Amino acid sequence: MAAGSVREINDLITLNLDIRQFAQDVIERCEGPDLLRAFWKSIESVTVLDPTRGSGAFLFAALEILEPLYATCLDRMEAFVADRERSSGKTDDNPKGFRDVLKKIEAHPNTRYFILKSIILNNLFGVDIMEEAVEICKLRLFLKLAAQVDPDMKADNLGVEPLPDIDFNIRAGNTLVGYATYVEVEASAKGDWIRQQELEQIKPRAADLQQAFDAFRVRQVQGDGSVPTEDKAELQKRLRALETELNSQLAKSFSVKIDQAKAFQSWLKSHQPFHWFIEFHGIMQDGGFDVIVGNPPYLELREVDYRPKNFKSLDGIAVHAMCIERSIQLMKPSSTMSMILPLSLPSTQRMRCIQDMLESKRNAWYANFAWRPAKLFDAVNRALTIFIVTPSERGRTSATGYQKWTSDNREGLVSRMNYVDVPRERSLFWVPKLGNSIERSILRKITSVNTNVSHFVSKTNNRIYYRTTGGLYWKVFTNFPPAFNVNGVSGSSSRETHFSTSRREHVEPLVGILSSSLFWWWYTISSNLRDLNPMDIQAFPVPQDALNSAEIKIASERYLQELAANSTMLVRQQKSTGRTETQSFKIQRCKPTIDQIDRLLGPLYGLDENEIDFVVNYDLKFRLGANGEETDE
Repeated sequence: MAAGSVREINDLITLNLDIRQFAQDVIERCEGPDLLRAFWKSIESVTVLDPTRGSGAFLFAALEILEPLYATCLDRMEAFVADRERSSGKTDDNPKGFRDVLKKIEAHPNTRYFILKSIILNNLFGVDIMEEAVEICKLRLFLKLAAQVDPDMKADNLGVEPLPDIDFNIRAGNTLVGYATYVEVEASAKGDWIRQQELEQIKPRAADLQQAFDAFRVRQVQGDGSVPTEDKAELQKRLRALETELNSQLAKSFSVKIDQAKAFQSWLKSHQPFHWFIEFHGIMQDGGFDVIVGNPPYLELREVDYRPKNFKSLDGIAVHAMCIERSIQLMKPSSTMSMILPLSLPSTQRMRCIQDMLESKRNAWYANFAWRPAKLFDAVNRALTIFIVTPSERGRTSATGYQKWTSDNREGLVSRMNYVDVPRERSLFWVPKLGNSIERSILRKITSVNTNVSHFVSKTNNRIYYRTTGGLYWKVFTNFPPAFNVNGVSGSSSRETHFSTSRREHVEPLVGILSSSLFWWWYTISSNLRDLNPMDIQAFPVPQDALNSAEIKIASERYLQELAANSTMLVRQQKSTGRTETQSFKIQRCKPTIDQIDRLLGPLYGLDENEIDFVVNYDLKFRLGANGEETDE
């Protein structure tokens, strides 16, 4: 998954909640050293993790957010020290240890270098399964540091101090395979008394290793960054010994025999186990990471060479879903998480378990973004959701509408977003994408209807035809199979399908109802807007009176006549099949009749005039901008 620029990601993950500026203002105005010291300790110790880090764009965004907070704290420390000197006349006063902190800067080329180095070593952590991505991320961080120093041609190493060693911050491994906590290790040895005794030694050894890690990091921040090579080698040796023991234990759960060297090495290579509780022992012992951000790979299990175990979301076979579940395991109860995911997160059945995990004792916000006419990232041709969760005992869930924009008005996209509270106890699996209170009212009224399309479906010859893909701005339903020819021979498109109604007289009214702007609104707020699935249709509430309405039947028949009259054959030359001709519909020319259907439907759902007008004009700017054509894109 290609990521955007640091600026874009920074804008997106903050979602216009300018906490950074708020914190800066508080620090700048704080009058007591106790509050400033508390801020410094908190900022210095906050841990930010990207569990599927890639080249590190999200960590760079975190770096840019943290840098001004560090700088503001140091400025206030200098002011406090200066004030104390003026009032006491002493030059050795050390209020709350501020002078000690400021003295550390002197060992580095400049203040900004010290700040960036401190953030990189203290605050930023990342894991990625690709070793090349790990090296790229580390290189980018090193270049960021090196850019803060003006080279001195006469000095050793051009005056650049040894770059910090961040091998223990930025790691290679599989986020989804390995032990996240010591509890998981204990569970793996349940019933095996001998193995339980052996594993008892893992925890104290991991704690000792963490102390060595901490000392290693402190020496880099406080001094010029140089650490004896043998110290690092010893750390790596002890870490590898622990990893070997845990890999042997983990392999058993994958039915891999460690005495079969070739099979064991093959498993290690494909699965690349990563044991969080030893790799980041101090953080995990403290409860987990404070902030988790990221953009996990949008992959299915069939696309990777490994199969994780013991995930509640495993049946959904989505790698990005398991990355969220793993991240929840790595969080403190007080932590915040934000990630960019496919729109399937709030919109598909298989993601319901992830929604429940995210919303348990947390506030949750879902911001939903279209991919046409413009998209969040140039290389990602799919709709996306950015979620944020924060701790809360009672919790509430909010969402935006399905936001569309053009490249010309991307600026300010985040600030224009409007969140609407949505039900937390949802009988349906999707989080409704609502942009305002009118939509919430429409949803409430529609879902109060106690019949839906499924109540009128049966296996008969009373067919309604539709296309499973295509149609970014309209969905086309007909009572006839759209024409399709291959090399001059009549046939049917693989994208074409149908369902049947139990009664023949319901076909035309139901075609009209499903062609309405009301259904398009329903499809938009409830689905992932990729394919038109049977559930998207059959779950749509339809009053019995709508199917029995003579006026709706007449309007629907007129719509079908207009649809057929305003169609053309779209010709394509396909490499695999040859010349294809597909009946394509100019739906814009049918819009007045669609509007009439909506105005007839509105009262049957209990909608008022404002709500009906909203439905009729819903998404109009973009739908009419599409030239009214049902598109195959």
